[in-house]
Amino acid sequence: MKVGIIGSGGREHAICFSLKKSKKIEKIYCFPGNAGTEEIAENINLNLNNYNELKEFITKQGIDLIIVGPEKPLVDGIVDFLEKNNIKVFGPNKLAAKLEGSKIFTKKICDKYKIPTAKFGVFKNFNTSKKFLTKIKYPTVVKADNLASGKGVYICANQKEANNAVKEIFKGKFGKAKNVLIEEFLIGEEMSYFIVTDGKTIKRFDTAQDHKRVFEGDLGANTGGMGAYSPSRLINDDLDKKILKKIIIPTLKAIKEYGSKYKGFLYAGLMIVKGEPFLIEYNVRMGDPECQTIIPKLKTDILDIFLACCNESLNKINIRWNNKKSLCVVLCSKGYPDKFKKNLPIKNFNLLNLGKNDYLFHAGTKKIKNQIFSQGGRVLNFVSLSNNFSRARIKVHKNLENLNWKKGYYRKDIGFKVIP
Repeated sequence: MKVGIIGSGGREHAICFSLKKSKKIEKIYCFPGNAGTEEIAENINLNLNNYNELKEFITKQGIDLIIVGPEKPLVDGIVDFLEKNNIKVFGPNKLAAKLEGSKIFTKKICDKYKIPTAKFGVFKNFNTSKKFLTKIKYPTVVKADNLASGKGVYICANQKEANNAVKEIFKGKFGKAKNVLIEEFLIGEEMSYFIVTDGKTIKRFDTAQDHKRVFEGDLGANTGGMGAYSPSRLINDDLDKKILKKIIIPTLKAIKEYGSKYKGFLYAGLMIVKGEPFLIEYNVRMGDPECQTIIPKLKTDILDIFLACCNESLNKINIRWNNKKSLCVVLCSKGYPDKFKKNLPIKNFNLLNLGKNDYLFHAGTKKIKNQIFSQGGRVLNFVSLSNNFSRARIKVHKNLENLNWKKGYYRKDIGFKVIP
């Protein structure tokens, strides 16, 4: 088979790496990929906003399956277009992808189907938001309704911070904003919960804990993710059943009642409050860096999972995992998530000593004449598997020290809640 992956981040490199292990695949294409995927696939740079150009390439090369990694093409309807042109594609269609594309769409589903979530209000302009912010308790949470690459969430300690957050959103920091969401601040512990579904069968796809804040101790601005560990320390059979019954199953039922089916990965960002799950938000794809953290633990051929979702035969697949702990640390360009420089050379890859359970997934990188350069804010993902989180983090830090990239930085406390 020939397979194509849309995306250029660490998530897509991790998926590409897992696909490469399948004996059923003869060639992988990445659109556009990065310096890491270039080692195991063919990177193709074409205009992903021009679906016809993509369709022509897929048809000409005889690609049998397309996997969509990031959220934007899913929200924009790439799955609908490809399916209409008889191209097999893994990922939710445009209607289902509104679960991530519009936080307000998701909140309305929560309201209708009694899915536990934070109390919220929707506001159409700065003045009505400002008036509401004078009446509420703090801290509070302010969110951009539209896609914001994981960064459109503000936890505001006081009215001044909340006013500034609303102002930034309506001024277009995350694109044109018609609405802003203001919701209560839940006190608990976050968890990332993943499932994969073919529209009929639901299979759990492990759990993780992402570290979104830029500084150690979970302080500072939100980022796309500074690191993660898997599994979450919170998961147990009782909580697992509650999440499926109270959150996942009602959501998939809602999508069906909208006249669609949800196919692909679904990522529930949860807050666990005294043993009870509350939905913070949905992502309609694997998380990044959670994907890089989870995928190395997968024992089942990932191609079989993707094909089963496309063919609605997921009930026949047994998803198997190893029982090791996994920890990922993201190496970022200095200045991220604000201003940072691009096209910075990264050397010392020859000094890395990756063992059997160590992995390096590229994100914002590009290879030019056999030299690797940074291309984004999040640049590399170092992952290690071990019998305990402490040992995994020691191995990750050793590889980061060996690379010794002076233009980058990383959080040294990833996993601090599970490491003594």
